[in-house]
Amino acid sequence: MPQPSDRRSRIAEALTQAFAPVSLTIIDDSAKHAGHAGAAPGGETHYSVEITADAFAGLSRVQAQRTVMLVLQAEFDTGLHALALKANAP
Repeated sequence: MPQPSDRRSRIAEALTQAFAPVSLTIIDDSAKHAGHAGAAPGGETHYSVEITADAFAGLSRVQAQRTVMLVLQAEFDTGLHALALKANAP
């Protein structure tokens, strides 16, 4: 299956496949960070994600965040600079 071309779509696909979330909100905050360290002229570097999934039940906040970061490692390796994350169980 071909990869989606924009980072938001790739993040959504990766998180949906990994966690089957009950709810998922992804916001590109890159414009707020223009000119800051890690910001790229084309954007797609800073995101906010709120995800609710059964997979986070029993995990601490740090464990849930680490799990999400591991799933998104390829995005961090290719230009994702910052991720504001809220990961919760239903």
